[in-house]
Amino acid sequence: MGSPPSSFIKQKAIIFLGFFMVLFLCSIADKSELCSNSSFLNSSVPSYKNFSNIPWLETLNLDGYFSFDDIEHAAKDFGNRYHFQPSAVLYPKSVADISSTIKYIFDMGSTSEITVAARGHGHSVQGQAQAHRGGELWINVLHETGKYGLAPKSWTDYLHLTVGGTLSNAGISGQAFRHGPQINNVYQLEVITGKGEAITCSEQQNADLFYGVLGGLGQFGIITRAVISLERAPKMGIVLRVPKLSNDQEYLISSENSVDYIEGFVIINRTGLLNNWRTSFSPKDPLQASQFISDGRTLYCLEIAKYFNPDESDIMNQKTEELLSELSYIPSTLLMSEVSYVEFLDRVHVSETKLRIKGLWEVPHPWMNLLIPRSKISEFAQEVFGNIRSEGSNGPVLIYPVNKSKWNNRTSLITPAEDIFYIVAFLSSAAPSSTGKDGLQQILTQNQKILDLCSKANLGVKQYLPHYGKQEEWQAHFGTQWEVFAQRKSTYDPYAILAPGQRIFRRK
Repeated sequence: MGSPPSSFIKQKAIIFLGFFMVLFLCSIADKSELCSNSSFLNSSVPSYKNFSNIPWLETLNLDGYFSFDDIEHAAKDFGNRYHFQPSAVLYPKSVADISSTIKYIFDMGSTSEITVAARGHGHSVQGQAQAHRGGELWINVLHETGKYGLAPKSWTDYLHLTVGGTLSNAGISGQAFRHGPQINNVYQLEVITGKGEAITCSEQQNADLFYGVLGGLGQFGIITRAVISLERAPKMGIVLRVPKLSNDQEYLISSENSVDYIEGFVIINRTGLLNNWRTSFSPKDPLQASQFISDGRTLYCLEIAKYFNPDESDIMNQKTEELLSELSYIPSTLLMSEVSYVEFLDRVHVSETKLRIKGLWEVPHPWMNLLIPRSKISEFAQEVFGNIRSEGSNGPVLIYPVNKSKWNNRTSLITPAEDIFYIVAFLSSAAPSSTGKDGLQQILTQNQKILDLCSKANLGVKQYLPHYGKQEEWQAHFGTQWEVFAQRKSTYDPYAILAPGQRIFRRK
């Protein structure tokens, strides 16, 4: 944000956020490459620089500026698998910069092949957005709202992501069972469409664009401003890690003694289970915990948080004991930690810093996120954790349920048909140059086996942060909503200028 929000209404717990992300422009010689499934890992970066096609860039009257040289970094994202170098990178300083650039391209008509991708913090894993820096981060929102004793209701696990980026997808974390994803906690947006129009939209104003943009994968517009819902921010949190032999998280998301945050993760055939967990956690019984054998076992481990303020410590301790008494778990392996609210929310960044120091952050991340109907989760878990991934994984495997009643079905996000579904996230990291089990190709093969299982067994699974190479696959993903999605594209971005990296529509 850089400075306090321009307008802030405490009474309604709303914050107005203005933010700009970087845009990169491509004049693509062979558009089919962007629709391929080819991996460009450790390969030379394809360049689409063609200054003769975009001489007008320097003639635009902008508050920001275009960069044409030394933009190789724009060809990378967190996934570190797809590398497409743009023709130019725009660093906007105003909404007008974005609007005028896109409008100029739109006015060129269908004869132009120039496309525009918005880039926040580059956390896409399939090349969906590749540029450099830009966009307001959720961690900055947390610090800014904290000055007023407030905080957003719904978060992602990693806060160093841009607001526009997560709202274009969903924004899911352990609070989603209570508040829904981040896209359910937005009151108003300012959007630059593929026609270069700056439009304010909400549930009451331009509602079709509002719901289309939320979870719309950047296809209908670039978010430049958001009004989001806030709540009173607690000061502290008690965080529990509870290893279990069965997965019964659904009780917690429906319990009256409900928690504020719940996620689960699967540990498969892991040696030294407790030694691998963060040192900020202390086992309730250190001696018995050290003797616990996890080899050859599949454990479902809950991570639970209850928020409180310092003057509520005694009551919170009592509530924590009551909660634990209702759970079936392995007592000797219970881990507990008391941390500040901000420290808990920003916990993943601590791990990021450690991995960066070791040179293990900028490696390929072939992540896969699935939404699985409740009625199929047991069948899925038995086959995947007992067979396909029986030897373990190269990163965390998250699994936790959410209640669809908390999710607005008018947004572009596609979820399974059932009222309760599970989020299963395979957050793998590949060892560079490895051809073994920890290598990129092996992980991709396992991912594909899981997707094949879901398809052949007709499990009704939907991908979150989806990635497909063919439009018919996208049509299958959206199902009955495809017609609405395609119509919105035709209305708000008729030349398919925006978000080419999603590989849904080709530039017209």
